[in-house]
Amino acid sequence: MVQKMDTFDLVPLAGSTRMTDVAKAAGVSLVTVSRAINHPDKVSSKTLIAVQQAIQQLGYVPNLMAGSLASNRSFIIAAMVPTISNLIFAESIGTLSETLIAAGYQLLLGQTNYNGNDEHRLVDAFLGRRVDGLVLMGKIQDTQPHDSESGKLNSLTERLLRARLPVVQMWDLVSTPVDMQVGFSNLEAGRKAGTYLADSGRRIVGFIGADESRSHARLKGLKAAIEERGGKVVASLMPAPAGIETSDAQLSKLLQQASNLQAVFCNNDLLATGVLFACRKRGIDVPHQMAVMGLGDMPIAEAACPRLTTLRVEPRRMGEIAANLLMDRLSGKQMASMSYDIGIEIIRRDSA
Repeated sequence: MVQKMDTFDLVPLAGSTRMTDVAKAAGVSLVTVSRAINHPDKVSSKTLIAVQQAIQQLGYVPNLMAGSLASNRSFIIAAMVPTISNLIFAESIGTLSETLIAAGYQLLLGQTNYNGNDEHRLVDAFLGRRVDGLVLMGKIQDTQPHDSESGKLNSLTERLLRARLPVVQMWDLVSTPVDMQVGFSNLEAGRKAGTYLADSGRRIVGFIGADESRSHARLKGLKAAIEERGGKVVASLMPAPAGIETSDAQLSKLLQQASNLQAVFCNNDLLATGVLFACRKRGIDVPHQMAVMGLGDMPIAEAACPRLTTLRVEPRRMGEIAANLLMDRLSGKQMASMSYDIGIEIIRRDSA
């Protein structure tokens, strides 16, 4: 979608093409070039073709800042993700971006590396660029750096509230969101996995995940469900991000803690697929000796051998809802809800 602006020109750069150059090459006025870019339906097809050809030949790139200054909008939404290497986050971001582009916005992406200080630096960068909204993946790591001007501690949540920026938190449901949220209960995800495994007769269950808040919540729910049924949970948590290449070593750690391990619940489908490979290498029959369960219902879950039992959390739907929440807020629409629970569904396949 072409962004509509009141004025359009290039940021002055040495050797850059300006709108006046396009007008001269097309043989039209400056106003006509602006109209052809912003309101192509208001110029004749002959004029539009001439302007478009001149733009292409000269390599002209419009200055989006001019219009944003006039409208007090940047038409940019920022998103902070823990890591871009996790495919399940990528699905949410992909749909988020597609939905925003359809509404005339662009997505600016930053990676936090699960680090609270990086979150602060990214928020500073995003606010400095006057983004129109912010998407966060889950809870804020509310470290409180020193504010040299006021001499007071300044939490990230407080700074976002003071900025009055529309914020959507995804992938978790928290008791006190900054603004809006869409996601599911990670505690309930763990509990559901534990209940399912325990009901199938598995009492000694392992958990593999990253050492971060979402994993801790899932582990807590898993323990509650298994221990309520007289079972035991052993866990192996590793520094985030946790990749498929770590699964073999993590399974070894679980087996050292419980040689009679009956099931493994993993923080995502990639880790769980890695456990399937590790079980095959060790001659462990899945699911008869060991049940394996993941989270996400990614394409690899269906393609794995045996096919992976998992929890479906619909990352693409989360991205779409997050974008629509921001667009509704920015357009001044009445908000039907500030919090959306998309729920969790067990997808039963061969591995458990």
